[in-house]
Amino acid sequence: MVSRSPDTGRQRREDDFETLAKPAEAPRPKGPSLKARAVGYLSRREHSRAELARKLRPHAESAEEIEAVLDALQKEGWQSNARFAQSLVHRRAPRQGTARIVQELRQSGVEDADIAEVRDALRATEYERALEVWRRRYGEKPQDRNAYAKQARFLASRGFAHEVIRRILGEGGDD
Repeated sequence: MVSRSPDTGRQRREDDFETLAKPAEAPRPKGPSLKARAVGYLSRREHSRAELARKLRPHAESAEEIEAVLDALQKEGWQSNARFAQSLVHRRAPRQGTARIVQELRQSGVEDADIAEVRDALRATEYERALEVWRRRYGEKPQDRNAYAKQARFLASRGFAHEVIRRILGEGGDD
């Protein structure tokens, strides 16, 4: 059987159709190397090792390849979970409490030793940070139970400790 190709107008034979019907093994699109991708991510902001592994997974042939790249990045000092933790604290601390920041660090795969170090530093300043967040949002002592509950829920949703919330709302924020 002979037919004409709609694109070129040239004649096609039956064996041409067989090659068209068989999908060729699609080569993986070549892009930046895994290391180049990882350095690109790290140039924008600090990432935890787990975050980088998750972002590199679609571009890697194997998990061993990702681990090798991540090991090299850590060895060269380009990736550090401790530095990531400090960066996250610097971004979040003015608006969020210790519990919320610690939870985010755990979700990012930061080791417990690094989290404990950060948690101790955050707890030392939690009252001042919570007071500043409360003053920016409300600034006045709650007049009734509903207002107290609303302000307490707001601070709790930001991750501040209950004893800090009671201290702020009980004192009305007056230092």
